Amino acid sequence: MITVGHRTRARTRAGGSLATMALAMMALISACSSGGQTAASTASTTQTAAQQTCQTVSDVLANGPDPDADPVGHAQAQILPLEQIHTTDQTLSKAISALARGYSSYVAANGTDKAATSALTAAINKINALCPEAGAEA
Repeated sequence: MITVGHRTRARTRAGGSLATMALAMMALISACSSGGQTAASTASTTQTAAQQTCQTVSDVLANGPDPDADPVGHAQAQILPLEQIHTTDQTLSKAISALARGYSSYVAANGTDKAATSALTAAINKINALCPEAGAEA
């Protein structure tokens, strides 16, 4: 009988160890999944901020003269408002700055310089890739 009691205790210890391991695994899984939610919510917040910035860019570009009727006037109307847009998204910030510089060069050349037009087109394409709803055009 001592042998049976010893086996019973050994099984209880093993069962207790398994239960402890199971609880530890559940705690680890819970910690990992909540970390994933934090990363997902951070990504979501970043995406929302970028979407808001894109909406601001779209609003800016919708103001001013019609780009088809007055391309230089349209470009001139965009420079200052674009320069006033700030975002923590570095890629978007650089694209907005490049667009403002592109419009500025285009205005300085009165819309006749091929290099300025080419730089503006590249900046417009970048903004439209990042913010498809912006509808940037020269």
